[in-house]
Amino acid sequence: MISPGGKNLGYTVGNDMSSRDLEGANPLYLPQAKTYDKCCALGPGILIQRDPLPSSTVIDLKIHRGRETVFQSSTTLAEMKRGLEELVGFLFRESSFPKGCILLRGTGIVPPDSFTLAVGDLIEISIDGIRMLVNPVEQAK
Repeated sequence: MISPGGKNLGYTVGNDMSSRDLEGANPLYLPQAKTYDKCCALGPGILIQRDPLPSSTVIDLKIHRGRETVFQSSTTLAEMKRGLEELVGFLFRESSFPKGCILLRGTGIVPPDSFTLAVGDLIEISIDGIRMLVNPVEQAK
């Protein structure tokens, strides 16, 4: 896919580690629920290509607690509410990013309201063609 600036886009896996207790306490706290120390992991690399990822691209999410998988789900890009072209167009509408930027678009995979991450949980997110991001839930400092 070509960005509005005529450059190739890169794809990676991101985990914004949204703090659901902050989100649930007050809907106006959404930005704070996504901007705390160690809140966003990216990787394991960047896939750079000119063409968009196919809508059949699968995103898998697994959460492990000890040796047990306590949550697992998957989706495809076709199930996303907004397409990448629309989001990139909106992002570049009023802003420029001469050194680049990262746009996390969400997955649509949301554990049930009763589910809470625990320190030591291991989160695995994989996207076809990009590989897997694995990160632990750490104790807040």
